Amino acid sequence: MNHAEMILRQTDMNEDQTVFIVDDDRAMRESLTLILELAGYRVRSFASPKDFLDGLSFLEHGCLLLDQRMPEMTGVDLQNLLLEQGCLLPIIFLSAFGDVPTTVRAIRGGAIDFLEKPASRETLLQRVNLALKEDRKRRAEAATEGEILQRFHQLTPREQEVMSLTTQGLTNKDIARDLGISPRTVENHRSRMMLKMCAGSFAELCRMSALCDAASAKR
Repeated sequence: MNHAEMILRQTDMNEDQTVFIVDDDRAMRESLTLILELAGYRVRSFASPKDFLDGLSFLEHGCLLLDQRMPEMTGVDLQNLLLEQGCLLPIIFLSAFGDVPTTVRAIRGGAIDFLEKPASRETLLQRVNLALKEDRKRRAEAATEGEILQRFHQLTPREQEVMSLTTQGLTNKDIARDLGISPRTVENHRSRMMLKMCAGSFAELCRMSALCDAASAKR
């Protein structure tokens, strides 16, 4: 590993990140593993999607180098399954047979890139580096969303109602009339709700409310 690659690894890769490889071609797995390990990356390779799923912990972080054409399950099929399970691993597709419809489906599914085999060493390392950055970004966003949802679920049902109506632009008097309670009671609920949500402004509360609504719609 040369000096530039050492800096790249130290700057752009966390110690808890792993580059996962899923490819039924043993020679390709070994070649990719060698390139990545020489560049300082931690690598785990699998011969099939089933082996990968059996060996994957969703607490692990990193990125996935995924072959598109495999006998038991295509790369896009595995991508869809991982999305359904809430896996955040960024995916780089690799295929010796590039076709536009498959590439479009992969990218729409959140893939970082779709590379034709054999990808150059420089291109591979560059895409892996970008994928690991994306992994850290997704984890940070998920952690933030998780904290907001946790706060929301700590609200009482009445406080959740007040939050929803408040972010719709209703005044305390309007909310009081809709809920059949006094404006003073609404103010008390609203004060506790803002405190529990750690919302510093109305705009921030609106963003939190939109996130909670989106999460509820997914369920």
